[in-house]
Amino acid sequence: MKTSLRCMFLLVGALLLIVPAVGCASGNSATESTEFSLTGVNWRWESMTVRGAEGEDVTTVSDPSLYTVVFNEDGTLNGQADCNVYGGSYTTEQGGIQIALGPTTTAFCGDQSLDQVFLQSLSMVVAGGSDGTGKLALESGGGERRMIFADGGAPPSQ
Repeated sequence: MKTSLRCMFLLVGALLLIVPAVGCASGNSATESTEFSLTGVNWRWESMTVRGAEGEDVTTVSDPSLYTVVFNEDGTLNGQADCNVYGGSYTTEQGGIQIALGPTTTAFCGDQSLDQVFLQSLSMVVAGGSDGTGKLALESGGGERRMIFADGGAPPSQ
């Protein structure tokens, strides 16, 4: 009887080790199969890291809904820079993204606004794509500026 009880405990223990491992393996494959799309998304700016001689400076955007970019299928883009709106075009070649800003409204959004930093940083972008977590990363030449955007859902209708 002691041998049967011991075998049962060993079997239950082995099952407790195997079941979580199987659950983890199936969870990883689902995460890896998530597709990333540049177009058709209202990308919301969350943060920017600026690298310099003195280290890194990270800016966190307090209201990402005020700083957006939408990449359209036809190579145009549009978005919001705080109280201003803008348009432009983009190209994607060899893993890079080139952004050419076009018409932009020029209202004064306040001393705390990041509208000018946002627009200047967008105009410096030369590379971009998924950051591996479903977010969009856009970088300037040499990686000096790295902007991170979260998926804000479908773009607003125009």
